[in-house]
Amino acid sequence: MIPHSRPTLDRNDEAAVKAVLESGQLAQGKKVRQLENEMASFIGTKAGAAVSSGTAALHLSLLALKIGRGDEVILPSYVCTAPLNAIFFVSAKPIIVDIDPETYNIDADDLKKKITRRTKAIIVPHLFGLPAELDAILALGIPVIEDCAMSLGSRFREMHTGNFGVLSIFSFYATKMISTGEGGMVLSNREDIIQTVRDLRDYDEKEEYSVRYNYKMTDIQAALGISQLKKLPTFIERRKEIAALYTGELKGKGIEVPRVPDGREHVFYRYVVRIRNSSDFMERMRRMGVECRRPVFKPLHHYLGIGGFAASDEAWKRAVSIPIYPSLKYEEISSILESAKAALRG
Repeated sequence: MIPHSRPTLDRNDEAAVKAVLESGQLAQGKKVRQLENEMASFIGTKAGAAVSSGTAALHLSLLALKIGRGDEVILPSYVCTAPLNAIFFVSAKPIIVDIDPETYNIDADDLKKKITRRTKAIIVPHLFGLPAELDAILALGIPVIEDCAMSLGSRFREMHTGNFGVLSIFSFYATKMISTGEGGMVLSNREDIIQTVRDLRDYDEKEEYSVRYNYKMTDIQAALGISQLKKLPTFIERRKEIAALYTGELKGKGIEVPRVPDGREHVFYRYVVRIRNSSDFMERMRRMGVECRRPVFKPLHHYLGIGGFAASDEAWKRAVSIPIYPSLKYEEISSILESAKAALRG
């Protein structure tokens, strides 16, 4: 079975982790600070704070923006539950909006309709590695949290995503663009925000007490992240190469392939196609030894019991994620393509 996702690791990654183990400094230390600095430098922001997960990054970001009970935070329905959890962590109210059916990203027109005087932030995921339409969203004047969990290395108008919001968050889960096993990051050009995130992350030995969170990253994880970050440009090129092969072979075969609007660079964290009989296609692929998945398990409005999100529902019914990651071998890519063509023929 060709898995839907898997990490891309090599001997350099092993050596980086081994060096930390041999040093005896395992918890948060100089490697964490090095990863924070290198991530900020890569994206182009002033500072960063490494944390234990992307969800922790979202939670601390909302706290750093002083968002709490009675405040509203806007987010798209077609996304995983992590942003929704973070909003509930701070007792704020989630306001769900629909997506652009062409890109799967948040629909700026629907977003405008949902803004009220209680709106304190907009969480903008760059879904599957494709930047959202940031110009229209930033023009609204509401603080933007860029969710770059899937988009590390992508660009909007020649700048890396993560540069546009008041802050941005990243995930380094096992199968993300780069991996630390579990882990995340908050980046911002406002150093006061990063200092607040660090204060909330480091819970002990404070002169004054307030509720803080043990959301630290270890030096073991950071060493792996530093090693992975060095290879990110190669990872991205490999993902683009595979995506081009998929598009060249599958376009016009009864399947809708990804579209990339002008001014945006897609890093293809996921290669998401749209198929009328998606469940049948995934089952046929499974029988031929290829694991495909729904890219979003269930839209958020389904969990919340609300309606009126036609584009999210359509994506949920028809979108399928085909395996794409740097460690895919050419024979695996050939097998995926042959299986996909056969599955589409029925």
